[in-house]
Amino acid sequence: MNEHHHHAHENTKLIINRLSRAIGHLESVKKMVEDGRECSEILIQIAAVKSAVNNIGKLILQDHISHCIVNAVETGDKKVLDDLNRAIDQFIK
Repeated sequence: MNEHHHHAHENTKLIINRLSRAIGHLESVKKMVEDGRECSEILIQIAAVKSAVNNIGKLILQDHISHCIVNAVETGDKKVLDDLNRAIDQFIK
């Protein structure tokens, strides 16, 4: 992480809360597997966790664009833009 990215974003608390919920949900899916629950039930819950994680990623991306990218454009910081392009490439695979 670059030193100029150590500032708080407006959605940090929301993102942390959503991550905690997704982690809890994934733990419950793990318990379902341990308990031998139906595969179809488990797959449905995994799809729900994936959707939650994707939504968290979108929120982080929106937050990043609203703060870091606007600042990078204003200051001409090409590295931040290059980093964003690499992150988007990984996120949408």
